[in-house]
Amino acid sequence: MANTMQFDLVSPERKLASLEASEVEIPGSEGDFTAMPDHAPVLTTLRPGVLKVKAGSDVSEYVVTGGFVEVSGTATSVLAEQAMPKGEVTREIVEGLVAEAEEAAANLAGPELDLANKRVADTKGLLELV
Repeated sequence: MANTMQFDLVSPERKLASLEASEVEIPGSEGDFTAMPDHAPVLTTLRPGVLKVKAGSDVSEYVVTGGFVEVSGTATSVLAEQAMPKGEVTREIVEGLVAEAEEAAANLAGPELDLANKRVADTKGLLELV
């Protein structure tokens, strides 16, 4: 069993991380999970939340708003809609994300509204970080 796997995190604005990690805690849309070396292949979506990456004794945290994750036995790749190091997140930024999520939900109905309301709730949860 390998001790590390390749981890990459990119958003449309920038590449945030590319390193060897021992584990990645992922806020998946179907539930949070931890990817580790030799993990079974998974392709899933992200929900708004905090993604944590452990590399040696260091832990890096990133706020993500959505996107996709591909996990294999040797790598975890995250393509985020929006992502930023947790230390860069301000209340103003999160309030803007909440407003965007609420606006996107405003004219929806049925199952789409349910999903949009879940996104609003998950995004509001980010306010606890600031």
